[in-house]
Parts: sequence; structure tokens; C-alpha cells
Amino acid sequence: MRIRATVAAVSGALALSALAVPVSQASSPSSALTRADTAPVISKVVVNSGKPIVLGTTATKKVTVSVTASHSSGIEDALSYIWRGRDSNPNLYGFGFHPDGEKAKCKAANATTSTCTLTITVDPGYLWNTNATTWRVYAGAWGKDGNFTEKDTFSSVRFQRLSRLTANASPEPVKKGSTITVTGKLDRANWDTRKYAGYASQSVKLQFRKKNSSTYTTVKTVKGSNTGTLKTTVKAVEDGYWRWSFAGTTSTPAANATGDFVDVK
Repeated sequence: MRIRATVAAVSGALALSALAVPVSQASSPSSALTRADTAPVISKVVVNSGKPIVLGTTATKKVTVSVTASHSSGIEDALSYIWRGRDSNPNLYGFGFHPDGEKAKCKAANATTSTCTLTITVDPGYLWNTNATTWRVYAGAWGKDGNFTEKDTFSSVRFQRLSRLTANASPEPVKKGSTITVTGKLDRANWDTRKYAGYASQSVKLQFRKKNSSTYTTVKTVKGSNTGTLKTTVKAVEDGYWRWSFAGTTSTPAANATGDFVDVK
């Protein structure tokens, strides 16, 4: 466990050190900023289509970041990375994930404005459960004349631990008016252990969908156990699908179980 912590800290520092310190020389044309009034203007940064970054226990995820910027000379390149800590500079306690390539792909909207896109590979192997929180988004842009602008915190993005939800309704088939028992489990990625563990004491909705319907209706809300297990009973009325539905929390995304069909005789 301690070895993994060290690797994460070092990797984060390396990821940022290549960008945060000599950032004006990282991948683009030439000189650093000459005057503030000639610097490019960054108007928009979108990370992961505006959605939280959800990660399981082992699989990496490629996150797309787009930076929209303007300058009188046009936009040559842009840069963005995701970080958290006291400073984006790794020497000042920063940690983050950097772009996969050195140069972004820029598409001009007109002579002065472009949107530049890059990808960042995020690896849960470098994360702890405490990293399921809001991260900062750095952004920088170069004009075609070499002028540069940057902002350590242009926007933010939330990291979440992937959730999973199962459902089982029995018996199958069942006589009309008899009792159906619906069980299941809510768990989520544990970045400390790199395994999945039950999400304790969460409120989860039991939902039903009629056989020929496409819409689920909430029947009741049940609170899970301290291991994330779920159990309740309902009366058998008609053929249909039973599932559990979790609304999500700030650290964990919403999840719906696959509906389990029950044939009512």
C-alpha cells in the first residue's frame, strides 16, 4: 500500500513537472508572454463532455479536453491538465494527470478563434478513495505569434468511484397475489484496495416495469445494509421486470440494475 502511494506521488509530480514549470516551452512555437494585453484569451474549457470522470478499480480512461481560445494572430496550440493539491507545480505539492500527446489538435472557427482538443489518460491505480472529489483544470494557449497565456484553475471536474448494482426477484414464476422477494447489492470501486466493496447504508429505489412497457415506476425505497446488500418483499400482481435504482452521491455515480423478469401466473 505504501509503495503504491509513493508511485502515485512521483507519477503525479512527473506528470506536472513536464508542463507546469517550463510550460511556455512545452510544445509550442517560441517565446513566452511579452505583454498581458497581447496574450491569447481562453474562453472555454470542457473536460469529459462536462461530466464527472468515473473510474473503476483497474481500467484506465481516456478523457477528452477541449480548450477554446482567441488571439489576433490566431491560435497555434493549447494545453490542459487535471490536478489537485496546493499548487499546480509538483514542487509545491501538486499532483495530476497530463495530456497523452505534446500537441493538441486545433480547429479554427475563424481567423482568431480555435478550439484545441487533447486527451488525458486517467489511471485509477494512482488514486486513493479521498481523490473522489473535485479536481482543478489547468489551461494554457499559444497565439501564432508565440504569445502565451495560462491559468492554473480555469475550471473544475469531479472524480467518482464507479458503482455497480444487481437485482434478483424470486420465485420465478410466481402465483398472482403471492410474495416476491427482491434482493441485490450496491457496491463501488475502492481505490485504496483496487477491489469493489459494498456501499453501506444507502437509500435505493425498488422499481417495476410492466411486461409491455418501457417505463419503470418506483414502488418503494429501501436502505441497504452496512455491506450494501438490499432485500425487500412485494406482492405479485402482473408480469414485469424488477430492478434497483441508485440516485448516486457526490463521490459515486448513479446506477441501475438490470431488470429481472417475473412471470406471474
